[in-house]
Amino acid sequence: MRAIQSRLGRRVRTLRIERGWTQEELASRSKKHPTYIGGIERGERNPTLTVLADIARAFGISLAALMGEERE
Repeated sequence: MRAIQSRLGRRVRTLRIERGWTQEELASRSKKHPTYIGGIERGERNPTLTVLADIARAFGISLAALMGEERE
């Protein structure tokens, strides 16, 4: 399970950095707390599908694209 969380965290961090956003900006756009976003990026959190959908929406991509399963 930890490997999946780590991979997801790296993906979220990569997408955020590509956009030039801080963790605080992603948190604001996804309506999550900045420390929660940090926990996801470090692979410490196990976010629900609802949280992942909120993050994907903030990035303007599909949930599948967030998971790295399809091209953006």
